Amino acid sequence: MTGQDHRPGYDTTGADDQGLSKKTSAALIRSQQKDLVDEAMELGQPLGELARDLARQGYKDPRVVDELEQSADDALETDPRLAAELYAEALLAGGDEVPKAARRAQAQAASGDLNAAGRTADRLLAKPGAPDLRLGVDVAAAVWAQRGMLSRSADTYSWLGPDRLEGSAPLAVVAMIGTGDFAATEEILAAAPTSGSPTLLAVALSLTQDGVLRTVGPAPDLALPELIRASDMLNAAGSSIPLPETPGALAALCALHSGEPEVADAVLKAALAAGQGGDACRPRLFLLRAWSSMQQDEADDARLAINEALKANHWPLAPRDGFMLAALEVGLARRGSDVHELVLAWDRAREAMMHVSVDLYSLLPWGELMITAARLRESRRVGHYLDSAWDLLARLGNPLMWSVPLHWAAVQAALLSEDPAGLAPHAAALVRASEHSHLASVLATGGKAWVSVLAGRFEASDVETAARGLAAVGMPWEGARLAGHAAAHADERRDMVKLLACARDIHPQGAAPSSGASQRQEDARTTSTDQPVMEDGGGPGAYDSSGLSAREREVGRLILEGKTYREIGEAIYISPRTAEHHVARMRRRLGAENRSELLVRLRLVLGEGYPPP
Repeated sequence: MTGQDHRPGYDTTGADDQGLSKKTSAALIRSQQKDLVDEAMELGQPLGELARDLARQGYKDPRVVDELEQSADDALETDPRLAAELYAEALLAGGDEVPKAARRAQAQAASGDLNAAGRTADRLLAKPGAPDLRLGVDVAAAVWAQRGMLSRSADTYSWLGPDRLEGSAPLAVVAMIGTGDFAATEEILAAAPTSGSPTLLAVALSLTQDGVLRTVGPAPDLALPELIRASDMLNAAGSSIPLPETPGALAALCALHSGEPEVADAVLKAALAAGQGGDACRPRLFLLRAWSSMQQDEADDARLAINEALKANHWPLAPRDGFMLAALEVGLARRGSDVHELVLAWDRAREAMMHVSVDLYSLLPWGELMITAARLRESRRVGHYLDSAWDLLARLGNPLMWSVPLHWAAVQAALLSEDPAGLAPHAAALVRASEHSHLASVLATGGKAWVSVLAGRFEASDVETAARGLAAVGMPWEGARLAGHAAAHADERRDMVKLLACARDIHPQGAAPSSGASQRQEDARTTSTDQPVMEDGGGPGAYDSSGLSAREREVGRLILEGKTYREIGEAIYISPRTAEHHVARMRRRLGAENRSELLVRLRLVLGEGYPPP
């Protein structure tokens, strides 16, 4: 049979009519959309939101593309997330991918979408003679840096060549210095123009370059003010250009490496308020604030900054930031004497370090991991990374600013490992650096004091001087720990009391005595009525209405958290035996017959925030 198929259930005429109707309807819609654009153009009115709506509906028109791309260009510096959306919509409207690829990658990177930015930059760099190639290189370099692979950033700038860097030369210098490539840095400086644009952005980048060079030069003390001014200028410029490292972060690192964490915190606070570097850079700035707080032994502030970093943008932390977060968690657990949490944090750090390589701007986290690895007898896990760090510093001539804190970390690691041979070269390096660096002088004195305390041959006054010196360069936890440990090994009660007072003065919220000293202090100061004079200076009147002292309330809280006597001792620098004595006294004062009753009564005394066991 020819012609139409008249089998039951088939009506091809109706189907043809329906398809024609759909085509007619689509054509009518397109005609109406075109009329809207024509009318706006005739009236000289911007398309505005209409262009975005039309693009989302799939309407393709070069006039819509132009409108969207122009709007994206205008928003790129101030609102990169909006710019990224507009560039994407321009493609939906039929735009060419290549002409705006570099700007689209910049918007994606600044808004935190590193994967999309990397893919866009890759496609651009693969096209010979592509427009805005230098900007594309800047984006690629910034993405590599945030992935924790700064050497790839340097390779990207080397691929472009020093003759084509132009205004990106300062960014290339940051990458080259960060990877220890002095030869490439000299080539870039030789090819760079002698004078640049007087704009805020150009001045900010020039100051950044000069500051980074000073950190590895003969006058590192001049680097910090230079980098602070660079950060101020970029804040004023309001630009979110792609950067391997922001001047705010570099200034903060410089301050932290110089023993001035308060300065670091002030610079970072200003950079965050100004939105320096866009959303992609906010997590790093917050994590550096957390590091500054941790170094000043302000654990709660450090954790608040970490929380801000985790919610700073819509994307997961970049590998570089994830690595710093892991090192922060290790550092906080170590300072809090929480052995269980330290082991868990160390496991996370071991995984995070596999995603990044060593560069000059990541030495603080590597130093922290070196110390913790020594404490946990896991030094082999970080050995080859630290070899890379020492090699990097050697290629740069062992600049004092960057090398001194790492030598101090190595001294602490050697002390924990009971490794005199490993200690000697780093202690000697600090002594040599003392002639030119105040921080090195303080750390050398601190290292010498630790050695004398561990050897059991020390003068209390020397230890106190060293401890207070550490506190003065932004290391109060280290200073209090030194004084407390010395108190535990003091032969004279007078020296013990003096060192304990020093520890409390440096770290009033709990850097107290380490185990032996605490036990002897309490034994010596307990009265016949079993009411010890409190470590904070209070006597019997320091007990609350429940009859518990401030220290007993502290121990009680830890008991309710499930801590053992040993864990309590590690948390608040007392011996397990002292913790046990505190619990026994609490049971008597609260009238508890057994541990279960004690837990119930402690929850009543200390508040309702403690769950049942």
